Amino acid sequence: MIKRAIASPENRFIAVDVETTGLSPFRGDRVIEVAAVAIVNRCIEERYCCLINVNAPIPLDVQKIHGITSELLSGEQPPETVWPNFLAFIGSSTLIAHNASFDISFIRNELGLLGLPLSNPCQCTLEMSRHKFPELKSHKLENVARHVLKEMPKGIKLHRASGDALLTAMIWQGIR
Repeated sequence: MIKRAIASPENRFIAVDVETTGLSPFRGDRVIEVAAVAIVNRCIEERYCCLINVNAPIPLDVQKIHGITSELLSGEQPPETVWPNFLAFIGSSTLIAHNASFDISFIRNELGLLGLPLSNPCQCTLEMSRHKFPELKSHKLENVARHVLKEMPKGIKLHRASGDALLTAMIWQGIR
Protein backbone atom coordinates (compact mmCIF):
# COMPACT_ATOMS: atom_id res chain seq x y z
CA MET A 1 0.00 0.00 0.00
CA ILE A 2 1.33 3.42 -0.98
CA LYS A 3 1.16 6.05 1.75
CA ARG A 4 0.55 9.56 0.42
CA ALA A 5 0.85 12.88 2.13
CA ILE A 6 -2.39 14.77 2.49
CA ALA A 7 -1.94 17.73 0.19
CA SER A 8 -4.05 19.38 -2.43
CA PRO A 9 -2.90 18.84 -6.03
CA GLU A 10 -2.04 22.55 -6.23
CA ASN A 11 0.55 22.14 -3.43
CA ARG A 12 1.90 18.74 -4.51
CA PHE A 13 4.21 18.28 -7.48
CA ILE A 14 5.89 15.05 -8.56
CA ALA A 15 9.32 14.93 -10.19
CA VAL A 16 9.61 11.76 -12.28
CA ASP A 17 12.32 9.91 -14.15
CA VAL A 18 12.53 6.60 -15.99
CA GLU A 19 15.31 4.31 -17.12
CA THR A 20 14.55 2.33 -20.24
CA THR A 21 15.74 -0.43 -22.58
CA GLY A 22 16.23 2.11 -25.39
CA LEU A 23 15.20 5.46 -26.77
CA SER A 24 11.72 4.91 -28.21
CA PRO A 25 8.58 3.39 -26.73
CA PHE A 26 7.21 3.35 -30.29
CA ARG A 27 9.92 0.85 -31.31
CA GLY A 28 9.12 -1.43 -28.39
CA ASP A 29 11.54 -0.08 -25.79
CA ARG A 30 10.30 -0.42 -22.23
CA VAL A 31 10.64 1.26 -18.83
CA ILE A 32 12.74 -0.83 -16.45
CA GLU A 33 12.95 1.67 -13.57
CA VAL A 34 10.63 4.46 -12.52
CA ALA A 35 11.08 6.99 -9.73
CA ALA A 36 8.91 9.79 -8.40
CA VAL A 37 9.71 12.44 -5.81
CA ALA A 38 6.82 14.28 -4.17
CA ILE A 39 7.29 17.96 -3.45
CA VAL A 40 4.68 19.27 -1.03
CA ASN A 41 4.65 22.96 -0.14
CA ARG A 42 8.18 23.24 -1.64
CA CYS A 43 9.59 20.44 0.55
CA ILE A 44 10.60 17.00 -0.64
CA GLU A 45 8.23 14.75 1.26
CA GLU A 46 8.11 11.26 -0.26
CA ARG A 47 9.82 9.07 -2.81
CA TYR A 48 8.71 6.15 -4.94
CA CYS A 49 11.20 4.03 -6.89
CA CYS A 50 10.79 0.65 -8.47
CA LEU A 51 12.72 -1.62 -10.80
CA ILE A 52 10.40 -3.31 -13.29
CA ASN A 53 10.81 -6.78 -14.74
CA VAL A 54 9.50 -6.41 -18.29
CA ASN A 55 11.19 -9.59 -19.60
CA ALA A 56 12.81 -7.61 -22.43
CA PRO A 57 16.45 -7.58 -23.52
CA ILE A 58 18.57 -4.62 -22.44
CA PRO A 59 21.22 -3.76 -25.05
CA LEU A 60 24.78 -3.62 -23.71
CA ASP A 61 25.25 0.03 -24.75
CA VAL A 62 22.14 0.94 -22.75
CA GLN A 63 23.29 -1.11 -19.74
CA LYS A 64 26.52 0.92 -19.75
CA ILE A 65 24.53 4.12 -19.25
CA HIS A 66 22.37 3.15 -16.27
CA GLY A 67 23.92 -0.12 -15.09
CA ILE A 68 20.64 -2.03 -15.08
CA THR A 69 20.94 -5.61 -16.32
CA SER A 70 18.41 -8.37 -16.94
CA GLU A 71 19.91 -10.19 -13.94
CA LEU A 72 19.24 -7.15 -11.74
CA LEU A 73 15.58 -7.16 -12.84
CA SER A 74 15.13 -10.88 -12.19
CA GLY A 75 12.61 -11.27 -9.37
CA GLU A 76 11.48 -7.64 -9.51
CA GLN A 77 7.81 -6.67 -9.82
CA PRO A 78 6.06 -6.85 -13.20
CA PRO A 79 4.54 -3.75 -14.87
CA GLU A 80 0.98 -4.70 -13.91
CA THR A 81 1.98 -4.31 -10.24
CA VAL A 82 4.27 -1.27 -10.51
CA TRP A 83 2.18 1.09 -12.66
CA PRO A 84 -1.04 1.06 -10.59
CA ASN A 85 1.12 1.81 -7.52
CA PHE A 86 2.82 4.62 -9.42
CA LEU A 87 -0.57 6.11 -10.34
CA ALA A 88 -1.68 5.91 -6.72
CA PHE A 89 1.50 7.74 -5.67
CA ILE A 90 1.21 10.57 -8.19
CA GLY A 91 -2.55 11.09 -7.88
CA SER A 92 -3.61 14.14 -9.90
CA SER A 93 -0.44 16.13 -9.13
CA THR A 94 1.50 18.01 -11.76
CA LEU A 95 4.42 15.94 -13.06
CA ILE A 96 7.87 17.43 -13.53
CA ALA A 97 10.60 15.85 -15.66
CA HIS A 98 13.84 16.86 -17.31
CA ASN A 99 13.09 16.33 -21.00
CA ALA A 100 9.48 15.59 -20.14
CA SER A 101 8.58 14.51 -23.67
CA PHE A 102 10.91 11.50 -23.27
CA ASP A 103 9.85 10.38 -19.79
CA ILE A 104 6.15 11.11 -20.19
CA SER A 105 5.95 9.33 -23.56
CA PHE A 106 7.44 6.22 -21.97
CA ILE A 107 5.13 6.44 -18.94
CA ARG A 108 2.07 6.93 -21.17
CA ASN A 109 3.12 3.97 -23.32
CA GLU A 110 3.55 1.68 -20.29
CA LEU A 111 0.21 2.76 -18.85
CA GLY A 112 -1.43 2.35 -22.26
CA LEU A 113 -0.22 -1.26 -22.44
CA LEU A 114 -2.26 -1.83 -19.27
CA GLY A 115 -5.26 0.22 -20.43
CA LEU A 116 -4.54 2.94 -17.85
CA PRO A 117 -4.73 6.68 -18.63
CA LEU A 118 -2.41 9.52 -17.64
CA SER A 119 -3.98 12.96 -17.63
CA ASN A 120 -1.70 14.81 -15.21
CA PRO A 121 -0.38 18.21 -16.29
CA CYS A 122 3.39 18.26 -16.90
CA GLN A 123 6.25 20.72 -16.58
CA CYS A 124 9.68 20.30 -18.18
CA THR A 125 12.82 21.49 -16.38
CA LEU A 126 14.77 21.20 -19.66
CA GLU A 127 12.44 23.73 -21.32
CA MET A 128 12.46 25.88 -18.18
CA SER A 129 16.26 25.87 -18.18
CA ARG A 130 16.52 26.76 -21.88
CA HIS A 131 14.17 29.70 -21.29
CA LYS A 132 15.76 30.95 -18.07
CA PHE A 133 19.43 30.20 -18.84
CA PRO A 134 19.93 30.65 -22.60
CA GLU A 135 23.64 31.23 -21.98
CA LEU A 136 24.23 27.60 -20.94
CA LYS A 137 26.00 25.61 -23.64
CA SER A 138 24.36 22.38 -22.49
CA HIS A 139 21.09 21.85 -20.68
CA LYS A 140 21.80 18.24 -19.68
CA LEU A 141 20.45 17.43 -16.24
CA GLU A 142 23.83 17.47 -14.50
CA ASN A 143 24.88 20.75 -16.16
CA VAL A 144 21.65 22.47 -15.16
CA ALA A 145 22.03 21.08 -11.64
CA ARG A 146 25.54 22.49 -11.31
CA HIS A 147 24.32 25.86 -12.58
CA VAL A 148 21.20 26.08 -10.39
CA LEU A 149 22.50 24.33 -7.26
CA LYS A 150 26.12 25.56 -7.61
CA GLU A 151 27.40 22.01 -7.05
CA MET A 152 26.22 18.44 -7.45
CA PRO A 153 24.55 17.19 -4.27
CA LYS A 154 26.48 14.38 -2.63
CA GLY A 155 25.07 10.87 -2.94
CA ILE A 156 23.08 11.44 -6.14
CA LYS A 157 23.63 8.70 -8.68
CA LEU A 158 23.14 10.07 -12.18
CA HIS A 159 21.42 7.96 -14.84
CA ARG A 160 19.39 6.07 -12.26
CA ALA A 161 15.74 7.01 -11.89
CA SER A 162 15.83 7.82 -8.16
CA GLY A 163 18.88 10.09 -8.42
CA ASP A 164 17.67 11.84 -11.57
CA ALA A 165 14.15 12.37 -10.17
CA LEU A 166 15.57 13.86 -6.97
CA LEU A 167 17.91 16.11 -8.96
CA THR A 168 14.99 17.19 -11.17
CA ALA A 169 12.98 18.08 -8.05
CA MET A 170 15.88 20.16 -6.70
CA ILE A 171 16.37 21.94 -10.03
CA TRP A 172 12.65 22.66 -10.31
CA GLN A 173 12.64 24.18 -6.84
CA GLY A 174 15.66 26.33 -7.75
CA ILE A 175 14.32 27.54 -11.10
CA ARG A 176 10.72 28.14 -10.09
